Amino acid sequence: MAVLVKINRRSNVSEFFSFVALPQRYSDQQQSPSQKLEFGIQYLMDGGTLNIKKWVVMYPVYINSKKSVAEGRRISLSKACENPNCIEITDCCKHLKLPSAVEIDKAYPRDFMQVGRVRVQLKREDGTLLNPAITSRKQLMQKIADLVPRHPERVKKQESQKVKKQELQATTLTAGTSSKSGKGGKKKR
Repeated sequence: MAVLVKINRRSNVSEFFSFVALPQRYSDQQQSPSQKLEFGIQYLMDGGTLNIKKWVVMYPVYINSKKSVAEGRRISLSKACENPNCIEITDCCKHLKLPSAVEIDKAYPRDFMQVGRVRVQLKREDGTLLNPAITSRKQLMQKIADLVPRHPERVKKQESQKVKKQELQATTLTAGTSSKSGKGGKKKR
């Protein structure tokens, strides 16, 4: 399933539908953009199969090892990961074969500077689990916190930081061995 992004009402209609994945039988119909928007919102929020209001809400703060329990962390410090973001969480949900939706315009209530949240579907409409290995929100948070450090973007970032650090050390080693010796000071007249 594609990643869904909820855009605020001031956004362009075409932007909204570039992120929303409607079933094939509905997307082929010839409609004006305003009709598509009305149909899409009604389909997604009211009676459609993608009613994300009933999905589990997950803020990145829940699994952030830099936050305390009072600040919003919900899993143990040893299992949490460092500074996750919504994109990484969504990719982890995709890896776990769970449908997810990113809501960029939503903020964490305790700290409104933490923008973005992810909604994840754990159960079908009939109550059966989508992934039998994940039965609760807590297990979902722990699995995602386990997967985020292995996310490809993080691995690339860490490798580039290692290369930069090695280059910096190499330049400082060559710069530190100069042939000039003695006191360097101001010359007297």
